[in-house]
Amino acid sequence: MEPDADGVWLGREQMPSTHFYQLGLDRAPALITAQEGLFNAVVSTEVIEHPYAPHLLPRFAWQCLKPGGLLIVTTHYHGNLTNLAFSVAGQWDHNHTALWHGGHIKFLSRATLTQLLEEEGFVAERFLGVGQLPLLWKSMI
Repeated sequence: MEPDADGVWLGREQMPSTHFYQLGLDRAPALITAQEGLFNAVVSTEVIEHPYAPHLLPRFAWQCLKPGGLLIVTTHYHGNLTNLAFSVAGQWDHNHTALWHGGHIKFLSRATLTQLLEEEGFVAERFLGVGQLPLLWKSMI
């Protein structure tokens, strides 16, 4: 699923045997589920920090999943220690810039991602940090 027509075209060019749909989070996934059925898992990599209404991602995923299905989300990690390190290093403006069109508009910590997922019916089972040093991770899964 990709909201941008160019992204769908590129995906189809690179992987012609894979189904790609031009569909944003604000639409019900009935087109996908009617053709493909419900899924065992939905994977979202580095997406949830971009939409204005990030709750739409887990809501959309919930509608696509079989009972007991998994939602796997990755996003940039913004824990307290990471935010402090950005401030001390003078990188706050670079990391949180509002000048990057289409950039990150939401900054999630483990606590805020857990709350977001739980409000949409999910149970956050496990978190992993990846990249850089522990508690200064680049991303979380």
